[in-house]
Amino acid sequence: MAGRFKDKIIVITGAGSGLGQAAALRLTGEGAHLSLVDIKMEGLEATKQQLAEAGGAGEMLLLTADVSDENAVQRYVSETMERFGRIDGFFNNAGIEGKQALTEDYDSQVFDKVIDINLKGVFYGLKHVLPVMKQQGSGSIVNTSSVGGIRAVMNQIAYGASKHAVAGMTKDAAIEYAEHGVIVNAIAPGAILTEMVIGSFKQINPQDWQSAAKEFVKDNPAKRLGKPEEVASLVAYLLSGEAPFLTGAIIPIDGAQSAKY
Repeated sequence: MAGRFKDKIIVITGAGSGLGQAAALRLTGEGAHLSLVDIKMEGLEATKQQLAEAGGAGEMLLLTADVSDENAVQRYVSETMERFGRIDGFFNNAGIEGKQALTEDYDSQVFDKVIDINLKGVFYGLKHVLPVMKQQGSGSIVNTSSVGGIRAVMNQIAYGASKHAVAGMTKDAAIEYAEHGVIVNAIAPGAILTEMVIGSFKQINPQDWQSAAKEFVKDNPAKRLGKPEEVASLVAYLLSGEAPFLTGAIIPIDGAQSAKY
């Protein structure tokens, strides 16, 4: 639906790659003005280039921020407000996988880093964007959880803990702000073909990540990896506000893998 986001202001974290980049491409094609946030300016510039090549016509603000730093989160929200005056949608997406290891072998410093980015980063985003939307009386938020937030994944204790927590925070925020016209949902992607997922397969098989991917999808009912643009379509729908009574949901997008016994 072209024009669904005409003149809407959307903030995307983790916008320099993966799902954030895919969502930016989808939303600019529907008329959105974007505030793009990433820890690295190089990634943001790459996204900007892709948007230009795709013919995106909306305004764009590029902001570097470490989402695990609350002051940096507060700054990207305030700079977005200074530029655009409102926030209609927020894709609260930035995250990392960490390292794969048995729980007893898991590096505690890596655990802390995963929690700081995946859990605290999402919390800080909610904390500083929700008051804006409450004041407006409208807004849609999509948090990025994971199938690792609704079921267990071997050797990923930190990632699983953080993504389960994101699912819980999504439900809390949804019930607290529904009466103020604010919609809060989460997506739970499975293995989507992004650099982060490729990195995960490389941890399993450094010499041949494609073989690790092929082995993984054997157990997926769809027999394939997901595409970033498929996730972007779901994010766009949830941010559109077309179904305002849909709030507090954790929505898997994983080829039915999480539904499988």
